[in-house]
Amino acid sequence: MQSTYPSGDELSRAERVSRNHSGLWVAIAITVVGLLVFTGIFNFILPHFGDNLSGIPLILVGLVFSVIPAAIWLYLFYRMDRLEAEPKGLVIGVFVVGALVAAALHDFLINDVFNVSAWQYNNWWGHLLGGILIVGVIEMFMVWATVRYTVFNNPEFNERVDGVIYSVAAGLGLATVLNFNYVVRSHGVDLDIGSIRMVINAMAYASFAGIMGYFIGQVRFEKTPVYYMPAGLALAAAFDGVFWFLLDRTAGSGLNYNPWGNLILATIIAIVSLGLVFWLIERSNEETLRVAHRNIREGVGAIAPMPMPVPATYTSDTSAAAMDKPALAGDTSRLETSTAAADVAAADKKSEDTPAAGTSAAGTSAAGMLAAPDSEEKTSGQPGSAP
Repeated sequence: MQSTYPSGDELSRAERVSRNHSGLWVAIAITVVGLLVFTGIFNFILPHFGDNLSGIPLILVGLVFSVIPAAIWLYLFYRMDRLEAEPKGLVIGVFVVGALVAAALHDFLINDVFNVSAWQYNNWWGHLLGGILIVGVIEMFMVWATVRYTVFNNPEFNERVDGVIYSVAAGLGLATVLNFNYVVRSHGVDLDIGSIRMVINAMAYASFAGIMGYFIGQVRFEKTPVYYMPAGLALAAAFDGVFWFLLDRTAGSGLNYNPWGNLILATIIAIVSLGLVFWLIERSNEETLRVAHRNIREGVGAIAPMPMPVPATYTSDTSAAAMDKPALAGDTSRLETSTAAADVAAADKKSEDTPAAGTSAAGTSAAGMLAAPDSEEKTSGQPGSAP
C-alpha cells in the first residue's frame, strides 16, 4: 500500500505549508521604523535622560533598555502578522529559552574555552576568521539548538515561514543577553549611544537568525541533503562574522566613534537579509504548490480507490471470456467488454421469450411463422416445433 496522501489531502497540506504571508513584508518595515524611532527619542527628544543617574539605578535603567528593542520587534512583528500569527506563548517561550542558552553558553564558550579576546584582534584576518568560525558558528548554533529542541516538532510549526519567526525570536533572546552584558560590564551606559548599540544588536541578530530560520523551515518540510543544515548554519555565521568585522573596521574608536554609521549599516542588513529570506520562502511555496497540482493532475502521490467488481451474467461464451476476472474501476476496455456481453445475454433471453409469447396469443402473424425456421437454423441446430 502506498504511504501517501490522497490527492485532496496532499493539496490541502501543500497549501497549508506553503501559505504566503504578505503582511510580513510590512512587518519588517514597521519594525525597523519602530526601532529607529526608539533611538531617535533618546538621542533627539530626550538626549539627557538618565544624566543624573549613576551606579545601580543607571544599570537598572540600562537593563530595561536592553529588553526594549526585542520587545518592539516581537510586538510589532506579531501584530503585523495577525492573519496567521504564531501562539504568543510559543514565541515568547523561544525568546526566553534563547536568552537562557546564550546566558549559559555564550561567554563560557567564546571567552573561556576559545579565549577569543586574547587573539582575535591581533590582525585583520584573525579578526575576520575568528568572527566567522568561532563567534559566528557558536552564536548561530545556539539559535539552531533553541529552535530545534523547543518547537521544531510542535504541531504549531506548520509553515516554512515559522522557521524564520521562531529563529528571529531565539536571535533576539541572544541579542538581549549581549545587551545585558554590555550594560553590566560598562556599569551602566549613556542611554543615547547605548540605545543605538542595543538596536544594532537586535537588528543584526534578528537578521542572522532569520537566515538560519529559512534553512530550518526547509529542513522541516522538505527532503534535504545531509549537508543542507550545516551549510545554512555556515552561511548565517558568515553574515554574523563579516557584519561585526565591517562595523569594527569602519566605525572608528574613541572620539571618532560614529554609532549612526553602524545603525545605518545594521538597518540595511536587516531589510535586505530578511527581505531576501521572505522572497526565497515565497519562491519555495510557489514551487511546492506547482508540484502538488502537477502530481494531482498526473495521479502521482494519490491512493487509488478500491477496485470495484462489475457484475455480469455468464450466459454466452463471449461474456464468460470477458468475465474471467472482475473488471476494475477505471479499466475501460474491460468495462466495454462487460457491457457487450450483457447486451448479448439480453438478446439471447429476448429470443427465447419471443416464441412463448407468440403461442399464448390468439394467432401468430405470417412474418413470425416465416422467421421461426431461420432462428432454428441459427441456434443450436436442433429441430424446432412449427406452429
